[in-house]
Amino acid sequence: MNPARTSTATPTMPLALEQLARTVRDCPTSPDSFEDGGSYRIEIPSVEGPAALQAVIEAAEALGVPLHRVSQGSGITLLQDAEIRDMASLGAEHGVEVCLFVGPRAPWEGSASALTPDGKFFGWRHTTIAQLRYAFDDVLRAAELGIRSILVADEGLIRLVDQARRAGDLPEDLVMKASAIMGIANPVGASLLEEAGADTLNVASDIPAGELAAFRSACRSPLDLYIESPENLGGFTRYHEIGEIVRVAAPVHLKFGLRNAPGLYPSGGHLEQAAVSTGRERVRRAAIGIEALARSGGATPSPVGQSRPGVPAA
Repeated sequence: MNPARTSTATPTMPLALEQLARTVRDCPTSPDSFEDGGSYRIEIPSVEGPAALQAVIEAAEALGVPLHRVSQGSGITLLQDAEIRDMASLGAEHGVEVCLFVGPRAPWEGSASALTPDGKFFGWRHTTIAQLRYAFDDVLRAAELGIRSILVADEGLIRLVDQARRAGDLPEDLVMKASAIMGIANPVGASLLEEAGADTLNVASDIPAGELAAFRSACRSPLDLYIESPENLGGFTRYHEIGEIVRVAAPVHLKFGLRNAPGLYPSGGHLEQAAVSTGRERVRRAAIGIEALARSGGATPSPVGQSRPGVPAA
C-alpha cells in the first residue's frame, strides 16, 4: 500500500483556489475598465430584428440611456440577408454593437436528446460535426454582411471561430460573447472559455458580489450580467445591487432582460410587435438601473457612438 494514500491529513487547497476564496471574502474593488475608460456598458438583449433594433435605439435616445450593445436570441439562421444588413447599418450608424446568436442549436436542430429531461445538459450546443459546420457557416455569413459580434453557446465553436480569426478567415475584430446558456458556473471554468477565445463572458444571473469579484480576479474579459433576467434564467431583479456589481465586476455589461414577458425565440413577423414593445420596456428598465446606479454613488459608462470592437462594419 502506498503510504501517501493512508494519511489522514486534510488535503491542501490549490493555491489558485485559495486566492479566489480570499477574493470572495474580501470583495475588492475591480481595478479594471474597458479600453475607453468606462467601468460599465449597457446591453439590451432579445432585440429580434431591424424593427426592434430601431425601437430600442429610439427609446434609448428619448430616455438618455447610453446604448452600447444589443443582443439577439433567435439566431442568424432565422434572419434574411437584408435584415442582417439593416441591423448592421443601424448599429454602424449609431455606434452600437450588434451581437447575433449563432444557429442552429441543439433544441432546434433535429436531435431529440436536448429535449429530454436528462438531455438538457446539451443546452444550446451543436451536437454533431454537421451542425457545428452549419453554425460556423452562419458566422461566416454574418461577418460577410457586416456583423462583428456573435453570441455563442458551444465551446467547440468558440475554439473554431478563434482559430479562423487567427488564420484571417474571419475578421480579427469579431467579438465572441459566451452565452448565459453555457452555465458559466465558476471562475476557473470561465478562464478556460477565455483561453479558448471568448471575448466576453455572460455569467449566471444570481452570482453574489463576492463571487463576481473572484470572476474578475480570474478573467481579463468583460463580464456580462443580467440586472433583470427573464423567468427562464431565474427572473432575478438586482437593481438594488447595481452599484456593488459595477464596483467589483468592472468592466461589466449590465443587461436588462424582462420578467413577465412573452417568449420571443424563435422570433419573426408573427411576434414583431411583442419584440418592439418589450425592447422599448427593456430600455426603460435600463433607465431605472442607471438611476439606481447614480444613487449608489455612480460609475463611469463607456462613451457612446464610437467605433469599437463589435460595432458593425457596414
